[in-house]
Amino acid sequence: MQPFNPWSWRDPAALAGGYQQTDPDDVPQQRSGDADDRPDAPGPGTPIDLTGYRVEATDGRIGSIDEASEDADARYLVVDTGPWIFGKKVLLPAGTVARVDHLERVVHVDRTRDQVKESPAFDPDDFGRPDYRDRVGTYYTESYRQH
Repeated sequence: MQPFNPWSWRDPAALAGGYQQTDPDDVPQQRSGDADDRPDAPGPGTPIDLTGYRVEATDGRIGSIDEASEDADARYLVVDTGPWIFGKKVLLPAGTVARVDHLERVVHVDRTRDQVKESPAFDPDDFGRPDYRDRVGTYYTESYRQH
């Protein structure tokens, strides 16, 4: 088993809604017959935009995706928690995503609401700093071990 990398998608097929990226051109390929008629499955070359999707923890709703990044070394979601944490935004590394339901527009993460609530405060001005990203990555790596 590979070590947990908080900044990488653990299961790219889960992100693609039943499709997995397998060929060198990153064209979505069907994984099994279960997605044949699903209108939510992305077509070849279609970028997957998760902005606006609802985010669900293992024990309830967290908020909705305000921003998503596909940078090679820092894949993440910025989630607007709305009134749940008084309008706070949280940074969820891609490694916390368990699956994506494109039909329902829901991203399921493998953390509890409390684990997300206790994460380091999101600061868009600090995101580019290595020490901030290390702190966030370490927090989610440790919460993965506790999970």
